[in-house]
Amino acid sequence: MLRIEKLNFSYDGLQVLWDVDLQVNEGEIVTVLGSNGAGKSTTLSNISRLVKPDSGKITFLDRDLAGMESHDVVEMGIIQVPEGRRIFPELTVLENLRMGSYIRNARKWREENIERVFDLFPRLRERQKQLGGTMSGGEQQMLAIARGLMACPRLLLLDEPSLGLAPLLVKNIFDIITEINRQGVTILLVEQNVYQSLRIAHRGYVLETGRIVLTGKGEDLLNDDHVKKAFLGM
Repeated sequence: MLRIEKLNFSYDGLQVLWDVDLQVNEGEIVTVLGSNGAGKSTTLSNISRLVKPDSGKITFLDRDLAGMESHDVVEMGIIQVPEGRRIFPELTVLENLRMGSYIRNARKWREENIERVFDLFPRLRERQKQLGGTMSGGEQQMLAIARGLMACPRLLLLDEPSLGLAPLLVKNIFDIITEINRQGVTILLVEQNVYQSLRIAHRGYVLETGRIVLTGKGEDLLNDDHVKKAFLGM
């Protein structure tokens, strides 16, 4: 579904990504692990065309993304839920959700998708008239993911969905991500919570200082000595 080949990217002359190769097959949850500054979010930004690579190739459903703008890839079905939630704080929950279905392909499914996300996130149904900015961090993260689902994604990019959440909410968010995938959405997940992300991932990549240093099945990486030492403190 998604293939990244020899991706290189620089900010103001400082190289951040080095020959990154990555693949996401349809129906998978794939996670990219790494510490702060490893290049995880930058990889997502290149896929979303929020930034443009120095070199390399990104294809989605066999279409080269070169020359495309961010709105083009959204129309293709690549939807990113950014780090920090970035909901519309002065809009209600329901208004935030409706904003997520602005693209042409999603408008006709708007009401069905609202019911779908309310089934996934019952708390949002209870608070649909509440202003987004008055909700807790966990509720805002639920709203951010739900808003992304309103666009009918083929590939959902999740950037640090557990950041800043209480441990009980973290497990809940990852369980919901698993359910979203079970319903047919392919997911590329960027996370620092190594245990939870590898617990649900089919495959994973370890990114260190802009380079892929390890890849494998989620379960295998969870038991890998390098991953244990670098990320799990073992």
